[in-house]
Amino acid sequence: MNNPLNEIVGQDKIKLTLDRIISSGKVSHAFLFKGLEGVGKDDAAIRFAQALVFNSELPQEKKKNYITQIGNLSEPFIKYIFPLPRGKNETEDDNPYEKLKEDEIELIQEELSKKSANHFYKIQIPKANNIKINSIRDINHFLSLSYDESVKRVVIISDAHLMNDAAQNALLKNLEEPPANIIFILVTHYPERLRETIRSRCWIMNFHPLNNSDVEEILINNFNIDAVLAKKVSAFSNGSVSNALKLINYGLDEMKEKAIRILRYSFGKKFHSAYSEFEDISKESDNEYFSLIISLLIQWLNDFIKFRSDSGKILFNDYIETFEKFHSRYPEINLLPLANRLDEISSRLKNNINLNLAISNVIAEIAAVINTK
Repeated sequence: MNNPLNEIVGQDKIKLTLDRIISSGKVSHAFLFKGLEGVGKDDAAIRFAQALVFNSELPQEKKKNYITQIGNLSEPFIKYIFPLPRGKNETEDDNPYEKLKEDEIELIQEELSKKSANHFYKIQIPKANNIKINSIRDINHFLSLSYDESVKRVVIISDAHLMNDAAQNALLKNLEEPPANIIFILVTHYPERLRETIRSRCWIMNFHPLNNSDVEEILINNFNIDAVLAKKVSAFSNGSVSNALKLINYGLDEMKEKAIRILRYSFGKKFHSAYSEFEDISKESDNEYFSLIISLLIQWLNDFIKFRSDSGKILFNDYIETFEKFHSRYPEINLLPLANRLDEISSRLKNNINLNLAISNVIAEIAAVINTK
């Protein structure tokens, strides 16, 4: 039986740190796993819970059994908390599932089953926009379950930034007076949305973007993506499995074509045509899609810089002709400031800025780099 930490893909520094923490015998009562969405934070949290059992003094057979239960997200050794919909007439004192409809509960069970089989799977439940206070209060029920006291148990709060104020207050009480043998792991890609009083009580673990080969491996092994497609999208994923899956879902080739058209129209100050490329985005208010488009725009700009300096790998390698034409027309143009400004616009999307305003800013910024006489 191998150490579960060795099953974590990439994140070598995280694996080493977690292994050292376990070996020291001084495991913090709370951790904050933060980093880009889709880099394996949930998976690492589950593997860490398994590794605690692996390094215990339990008999081998019990270890195997408990590690399997944890991998399946089964209590009493692990509690996995995630956003849930609110039931009709639900109150804060209700069990988090008590007022949900039968079909909602069935869907949640199906999603949890997918998550237990593939820790990179993103649970998707309609109207599940928040982590409710009764989900946090339900930790008390988890604490009351009988279990092997020689094993530390783990509470994982996925998308922890989606806890509302009441839920964060309830969690804070647990962190201030941590229950014996319980470890809390908060997983988030928006740590700034958590209260400082919560963050300050956690050992912070910074997860970095995965390299392309790691993303490719996960796509093939966890999502059965064709190897050729996996290799293609991983190069544009910015180290995130989530981004890679979104690119597959939306169609990478179509998105690249759209990015090229946006650049062409904006550089040429054909504003109406540039705006028309965003019509389907603004109608759907799809920040996710828009963020990916900006990422591709930035990649083209970076590729042009590499093309002109003849250095580095070009990802838009099937659009070399566009680089040649653009370079012949604007041989001295500096696109690095533009790439930085587009990155700033993308960063502000997480603050729920108006999408139409962001679109206008993108087009204006691109158009502004071309001086017309």
